[in-house]
Amino acid sequence: MTVKKIAFFCIPAHGHTNPMLPVAAELVRRGDRVRFYSFNEFKEKIISTGAEFVSCDSFLPSITKDEEQRLKSVSTTEMTIQDIKITLAMDEFLDGEFKSFMPDVVYSDSVCFWGKLNAWKHNVALVVSTSTFAFNQLSSKYMKHSKGELWDMIAGLPKISKELKALEPHGYKVKNALSLVQNDNTTDTVVYTSKRFQPYSESFSDHYAFVGPSVFSKTAPQKSKARPLVYISLGTVINERPDFYNKCAEALGGLDVDVIISRGKYIDEKLLSGFPPNIKTYPYVDQLDVLSKADAFITHCGMNSVSESLYMATPMVLYPQTGEQVAVAKRVEEQNAGIMLGDDSAQGIKKAVLGLLNNKGYAQAAAEMSEDFRSCPGTEGAAEFIENAPHKSNGVDVLAELNKENGRFQLIYWLLVAALIVILGVFAGWNFIWIVGITAGVLSYPISQKVQKLRYPSIVKRLKSK
Repeated sequence: MTVKKIAFFCIPAHGHTNPMLPVAAELVRRGDRVRFYSFNEFKEKIISTGAEFVSCDSFLPSITKDEEQRLKSVSTTEMTIQDIKITLAMDEFLDGEFKSFMPDVVYSDSVCFWGKLNAWKHNVALVVSTSTFAFNQLSSKYMKHSKGELWDMIAGLPKISKELKALEPHGYKVKNALSLVQNDNTTDTVVYTSKRFQPYSESFSDHYAFVGPSVFSKTAPQKSKARPLVYISLGTVINERPDFYNKCAEALGGLDVDVIISRGKYIDEKLLSGFPPNIKTYPYVDQLDVLSKADAFITHCGMNSVSESLYMATPMVLYPQTGEQVAVAKRVEEQNAGIMLGDDSAQGIKKAVLGLLNNKGYAQAAAEMSEDFRSCPGTEGAAEFIENAPHKSNGVDVLAELNKENGRFQLIYWLLVAALIVILGVFAGWNFIWIVGITAGVLSYPISQKVQKLRYPSIVKRLKSK
């Protein structure tokens, strides 16, 4: 097979970079040349895959303390604005890189604007790396945003629109920010989960490769030990929670279990002092290794953490912090592989952990998901998919057909509403007809969503049988 030159692009985030690393290593192993545009924090990890590392730190804009805080709180508006600024800062540099390196394929993280935009600008085949679920109009229903997150997105729209206009003079054509981040059925995309775990997986076209978790370890779960092991981690972003870790210590200190807490590197260890001897805290652990032995995992429900947990057959206490994490948590709960932590008091944590450990059904469900994940194509499948981009689809598009049916439904719905208005007007008078119109407008969306949900299985069955 012809050696391919592949340009990797990712934002400076562990949860987005980590799943791309095993894929880079596999492509290098297959003889391809991989150039990874990333940041110094990830330099050693990237070089260890055999890929060429290109530092992009000099293009990071300086940020105020307020902007830094908004990024730490996962503000969609702030992340979008910073992505646009980095794209503009890298424009001239990447123009030169694309002309000299001349990649055959761009493999870009789903929210890495400068990777995706430059692939389109330079007419290079694009494959998107999706570090969480693929989200479209159906699967996005799993997300439940807080009022703060919703306000951030609504209030930020004018700012984002203004920043997007700055891209146009540089040859970047963008309709809106949503078109840059939402999944569509025409873009080649690698998703690091299985079809079983992906919500509404049938609604995604053949342009999607559901390859399962992207991990280096092939180790099997090793659960035999003297007493249960509980692992606790809130990831690498929203993890400065000494209050939560202290409540976990209060909850689990008196139990016949061992506890490992990965606290992150920024928390002052003095804030976590006086823990019982069965509880150990570390700034960082080999998460896959710990999960291979763990019997319960208290997690923030980042996709990487959940994938690694299920890969290692470990059931979870689910403690999501963002709308995206809520979607992942809900899917775990549907698979019966975890318990939602509704009460994060010490007593609530203790009840959830004991409920998980004392009901073997959760461990069995996690073990079934482990088998499912391990049967996926994995990094080898991802590498092959990238090498062979761009891909053709078989033409089956469940989402497009669902939208056509929704259009027909809306037409019939409003014809019936119009007929009802005329009948009521003629026989009961026209004074209050406006109430019917407003009521019909309010009910239109929820009714159409209900109809779509009912019609979805039959559409999938009909199209897949062709």
